[in-house]
Amino acid sequence: MRDYEEVTAFLGKWGRFQRLVFFLLSASIIPNGFNGMSAVFLAGTPEHRCAVPPGANLSEEWRNASIPLELRGGVTEPSRCRRYRLAVLANLSALGLRPGSDVQLAELEQEPCLDGWEYSRDVYRSTIVSEWNLVCEDDWKVPLTTSLFFVGVLIGSFISGQLSDRFGRKSILFLTMAVQTGFSFLQIFSTSWEMFTVLFLIVGMGQISNYVVAFILGTEILGKSVRILFSTLGVCVFFAIGYMLLPLFAYFIRDWRMLLLALTLPGLLCVPLWWIIPESPRWLISQGRYKEAEVIIRKAAKINNTPAPAMLFDAAEMQDSKPQQQQKAILLDLFRSRNIATITIMSLLLWFFTSVGYFGLSLNTPNLHGDAYINCFLSAVIEVPAYIIAWLLLRSLPRRYSISGTLVLGGGVVLFINLVPTDLNVLSVCLVMLGKFGITAAFSMLYVYNVELYPTLVRNMAVGATSTASRLGSIIAPYFVYLGAYDRYLPYIVMGSLTVLIGILTLFLPESYGSALPESFEQMMKVKCFRNGQQSTGIRNSKESPKTLITTL
Repeated sequence: MRDYEEVTAFLGKWGRFQRLVFFLLSASIIPNGFNGMSAVFLAGTPEHRCAVPPGANLSEEWRNASIPLELRGGVTEPSRCRRYRLAVLANLSALGLRPGSDVQLAELEQEPCLDGWEYSRDVYRSTIVSEWNLVCEDDWKVPLTTSLFFVGVLIGSFISGQLSDRFGRKSILFLTMAVQTGFSFLQIFSTSWEMFTVLFLIVGMGQISNYVVAFILGTEILGKSVRILFSTLGVCVFFAIGYMLLPLFAYFIRDWRMLLLALTLPGLLCVPLWWIIPESPRWLISQGRYKEAEVIIRKAAKINNTPAPAMLFDAAEMQDSKPQQQQKAILLDLFRSRNIATITIMSLLLWFFTSVGYFGLSLNTPNLHGDAYINCFLSAVIEVPAYIIAWLLLRSLPRRYSISGTLVLGGGVVLFINLVPTDLNVLSVCLVMLGKFGITAAFSMLYVYNVELYPTLVRNMAVGATSTASRLGSIIAPYFVYLGAYDRYLPYIVMGSLTVLIGILTLFLPESYGSALPESFEQMMKVKCFRNGQQSTGIRNSKESPKTLITTL
């Protein structure tokens, strides 16, 4: 059977239909940027100290001295979780004794915050932390909230990948959009941390899941030359736009419920896209649904004002491909041979460790020196040049060298942070952003790399499986941030080391540069031969490189 891109070559590379699909699918990713990092502000921890009730019968002097001082980060600050025992202070105050001169405060008995906490409103007006007192003995709930969100993303990535391979890209795309928007709205009415977290988990099931499905749908509709542009400067940049808008919304809306409402409403704008975005003709063909695929292709030709051939698929082609179309893939097909299992396992590790670095650095931005909103905005802005560099690398250089180089750059820079003197705060922030730059560039190239390695029958399942490994990394990433409470440099040392390690491992993966998308497992097996320096005519139907193809845009 003829290659799909050969069948649809008459549509051109960058017609009105391709531009429409490109920008609409990319725009549908913006809400993912909102929700993916929203925990940075929804679960932000404001400065806090033990509350002293008005009826404590303390003089103003004793009330001011009721909180013991402790050394934190090299600076002496009021304790967040302890206070001097109020009953003792009340007696001392009644006797007219003065703190510091008549009484040595260090000798007084302490107690936990029995009357709650007072929260600073300098940075946040309210968060789920101040709403439900997720501090001190309950501070473990903060990273757990974010981790459970990514547990939902893991479940959603795993399920949506298989569902979209079976029931279609378009239906699952809009289903996951609805889950993300609907349950985000319900979160606004949460009455407890437990309710918020359960809903947050369900939001996670729809969040990155629809990102993956939109990515697959776009790469299957668009031609080879536009595919790389879509995968980097399309969905990735629009995700970064959503990410950049997050701190802007959060800066002006500092109440977590109103902020969540503002982040949820843009999802409703995606509803009309159901009548515009088509199903993947490539997927329909893989299911033997030629008539439906032909309707979409002819409609695309009409939009592009291009005459379509009288016959797109003849009976012989459909009959020849019929046995293949009746195959139903299962997850074990990703391990059906030694070669396929090797590339799958290495891909899983690559996604896992890259995700640890990406989400660890992203979630740690409020803990950097300076303004939390500016740091988060810079963390989002740095992704745009990272995606541009990734696009340029994908155009002209082999995949594995590009991914390996950016990972080693990002991880190596992060390792240097612990050598920066504490008074050079700006330099530390710059190194974090440079590390984020390298890891983000590698992360965006992973999607392209995986799509090019797996055949159509299991392509979305493969990306879903590797994305699942990525979510496992994102689940533990909040605890890397949590380690900073014990040693501020420990998260950077661990994340940097893991990133450099996986960057080196990437060099052992096969190369897919210049290849057409494989349509069968046999073609994928031939891709494995690139590791031994062989070239497969079954996969390389053209000597043109992506650089030549993209230059024509």
